[in-house]
Amino acid sequence: MTAEELRSIISAGLPCEHLAVEGDGAHWYATIVSEGFAGLRPIQRHQRVYATLGERIQTNEVHALSMKTFTPAEWLAQGGDA
Repeated sequence: MTAEELRSIISAGLPCEHLAVEGDGAHWYATIVSEGFAGLRPIQRHQRVYATLGERIQTNEVHALSMKTFTPAEWLAQGGDA
């Protein structure tokens, strides 16, 4: 799997205002900004992202994914671009 493929899968299942993915093909790092995270605890946000990946997580197609998840307001407060 490539970073672009992973980015496409996540963005198809979760509307994202910002999505950055990098990694080595097995271990991935993503910064995800979505209004869909509003009102959710961090674990719930991660569960939403994992749900977009479906069986790819269970079959090890995506071995490891570290995430930073933000709402658009949180992202702007962190210094992210609009």
